[in-house]
Amino acid sequence: MTGTAPRPVLYVIACGGRPAGELGPFAKSCQDEGWDVCVVATPSALKFMDPVALADLTGHPVRHDYKHPDEPDVLPPPDAMVVAPATFNTINKWAYGASDTLALGLLNEAVGLGLPLAAAPTPTAALARHPAFTESVARLRSWRVSVLFDPGRLATGDAPPFVPWDALIETVAHWRSRRLPGVTP
Repeated sequence: MTGTAPRPVLYVIACGGRPAGELGPFAKSCQDEGWDVCVVATPSALKFMDPVALADLTGHPVRHDYKHPDEPDVLPPPDAMVVAPATFNTINKWAYGASDTLALGLLNEAVGLGLPLAAAPTPTAALARHPAFTESVARLRSWRVSVLFDPGRLATGDAPPFVPWDALIETVAHWRSRRLPGVTP
């Protein structure tokens, strides 16, 4: 026995979109902040990421589907979660309690458990103006979800979706330094 306290566990939930391919450096930065990082992907996110490389980096398999109830869980329980990139679809479904993917099921449970949560939505400009999206963002914020969304950085036809990776790293570092409920230093 080494006597080293276990690191808190951060689930990084990735939705379908080009930024899902950028998770490696973000996961590494979170590890550098003292987190044990686990990646959970929506089925669409798998098209954009390298699950083998992420599993090698984190030491955990990338989960994307529900397991059979009799199977052991291959991931440790989370202390906090980040959703990046967070699609229009996932933000809206999450805000209204849909759990039709493993990612959404975990996010809904995290709300009920009061875990620290952050999301970085990546809608297009048109989808960001949709009433369901603005209502969903407001609803998630009312549940104390930190929604990092800057309408001035929206994707256009020429620009890729913007994920505020540095702000997300600051958020998870803050959770560690503040010893938020569910997050042990």
